[in-house]
Amino acid sequence: MTDRLPHEKGFHVSWDQIHRDSRALALRLDKQGPDGGQWRGVVAVTRGGLAPAMIIARELDIRVVDTISVKSYDWQKQVDAEVLKAPQASLMGEAGEGVLIIDDLVDTGKTLELVRQMYPKAHFATVYAKPKGRDMVDSFITEVSQDTWIFFPWDMALQYVEPYRGR
Repeated sequence: MTDRLPHEKGFHVSWDQIHRDSRALALRLDKQGPDGGQWRGVVAVTRGGLAPAMIIARELDIRVVDTISVKSYDWQKQVDAEVLKAPQASLMGEAGEGVLIIDDLVDTGKTLELVRQMYPKAHFATVYAKPKGRDMVDSFITEVSQDTWIFFPWDMALQYVEPYRGR
């Protein structure tokens, strides 16, 4: 049988895995900032970028953390990206130079394309990347196929699940 159920092309990420992968991303970003290797701050793309950004800020000892809120999904359907809240102008400067912009995933790249237009000199990093959006990021850890749905731990609950194809 070649037809797959939606959950069968899924990539389930645990809290432990997102923590390990975010630390790996921090290691890749360490000493790569434009100011003697230092980064001026971290901006998390909410909501998915909050956990990775917190881990990366901790690992790199970056104390200035802000958010940019972008809505690009309505449930599991992608919609036109829209900025709901921008980071502090004093942190971003004119083009975001020296700032890490962190998200959990780049899918089609539409969210990061919008943010990159606002801050073209920022460094864009995601934990996971899909092929269509890969060119929108400067750094990432794991690539997954375009048709894979990533199930993040903040979207999941531990509970009994019936077998997929009956008992």
